Amino acid sequence: MVILVRANEYREMTEVELVQKLREFKEELFNLRFQHATAQLDNPMRIKEVKKDIARVKTILREKELDIKRA
Repeated sequence: MVILVRANEYREMTEVELVQKLREFKEELFNLRFQHATAQLDNPMRIKEVKKDIARVKTILREKELDIKRA
């Protein structure tokens, strides 16, 4: 089961946790692409979701790097 996490929940994480999450998402994306190439992928929309999660985590890491505060 896949649990979607909102950006605010990612903002509460530490940078170490975010980097770990990013690593997990990249590994999952690799596996999904491999499954897609071998025609074993059940849910092709999951690739899109994982890409968005990667972008979300990278954005929040960059915000933390620049010390940007969101309301």
